[in-house]
Amino acid sequence: MSILIKPIITEKATKDSELLNRYAFVVKLKANKIEIKEAVEAAYGVSVEKVRTMIYPVKRSTKFTKKGVVESKISAYKKAIIEVAEGENIDFYSNI
Repeated sequence: MSILIKPIITEKATKDSELLNRYAFVVKLKANKIEIKEAVEAAYGVSVEKVRTMIYPVKRSTKFTKKGVVESKISAYKKAIIEVAEGENIDFYSNI
């Protein structure tokens, strides 16, 4: 099972990748920085200089509708910001 779940492709993440060589990924909650670094280097063939991680907690919300009380939940996830070496890049669209 892979540590990397999916890359994050948003306006902010795309701008960071173009200007600062930083790429964002959703990773497993139990993964540490060393495992994330090894997984990115193995998957994309780049040298990673720095790894930053953030854990987003579970979000719960309640709405009152005509049908009654509706509860929803967004699962917790961990986000990793990977900074690669100068001159290297990751191409997410190469195999499309």
